[in-house]
Amino acid sequence: MSCLHLPLGLPLEEIPELHDAETFTLLRKDEVLFEQGTPFAGLFLVRSGSLKQVSTIHGGDPLVMAYAMPGDLVGLDAIGQNVYPGTALALETLTVSVLSQERVSELGAQVPELRQQLCRNLSQEVHDERLMLRSLLHRTAVGRLAYFFVAMSMRFRRRGYSPTQFRLALSRSDIASYLGLTVETISRTLAHFHKQELLKASGRDFHILDLDELIRLAESSGRRGGR
Repeated sequence: MSCLHLPLGLPLEEIPELHDAETFTLLRKDEVLFEQGTPFAGLFLVRSGSLKQVSTIHGGDPLVMAYAMPGDLVGLDAIGQNVYPGTALALETLTVSVLSQERVSELGAQVPELRQQLCRNLSQEVHDERLMLRSLLHRTAVGRLAYFFVAMSMRFRRRGYSPTQFRLALSRSDIASYLGLTVETISRTLAHFHKQELLKASGRDFHILDLDELIRLAESSGRRGGR
């Protein structure tokens, strides 16, 4: 995963140094922010719109590895190897703030709170990645999709938006790739959720009707679901 939300007590508007350092990039749908394998050049803070990061391993099909929304910081997973491990594509009109590698280092020295926040978010990223891996390994298809929508609900809640009604720019194919399922399984499971009055889906608009039950399904294990 390569995107981090900044929810832990670091209001960006209170860091004038960050705003002074920013340059902005505007991308249209399907335009590339950075490509897999290119040298690490800096971090990107999503201001509006959304993007996905896809990775191709050993010549296989591209896999969706991350989904970034406004408030997410993208590119931290490139620091260790000094290259971006995936390609970031705009899912819709996208605006990002660009922080060069040099400026990130300077700001870390100038603003201790920013350096501490990045460390906290790196720790949170490891935690979230382990939860996601556990979800994929030990949940049925129903459990995986329930986990996905619970996670999306939490992300929207942290941003001050409705946790039960939201729009995702991800396609069904993107969601299937992210969860290790097929598009047919995603469609079938969404139909099941609708029949059980758990969630309604209309295109890319989603309305969670029973969040508690989705949480229960996300937390339950059981045999692995089919692809």
